[in-house]
Amino acid sequence: MKLNLFHKITAGIVLLGGLSACEPVDRAEQSAFSPEYLGIETQLLQGDLVGFQVAMKGARDNQDVVDYAACAAAQYTLIRGYGFARHVRTNVGIEAGVWRGDAVYTISSALPRGSATIDAEVIVAHCVETRIPTV
Repeated sequence: MKLNLFHKITAGIVLLGGLSACEPVDRAEQSAFSPEYLGIETQLLQGDLVGFQVAMKGARDNQDVVDYAACAAAQYTLIRGYGFARHVRTNVGIEAGVWRGDAVYTISSALPRGSATIDAEVIVAHCVETRIPTV
């Protein structure tokens, strides 16, 4: 079974539910995955709280959109001079073939509390390896 971005990096991450009614996809059974990444928008919400809106076509399921948002959050974290981020929530939806994600993360220089934390350098390296764009 192919593990998603978070499971490769961090054990025990809890991702909040998506809004799409799509059935889960067995990633191991798929031979061709050629997503089209349509862009990332970032918004500093308050202090260390940052919002990310991502859009893509060709996602297999919600997790592809969640991974795209995580890559954006990780690179943004490094750009701001921090090393870690904590996932707050990601909402995913699909309309007219375009998958959209609305994610919120906190960024910090020290490892934050909670199970949904990411090491930004490790995530960005994985994003480069898997060709998922960052900000």
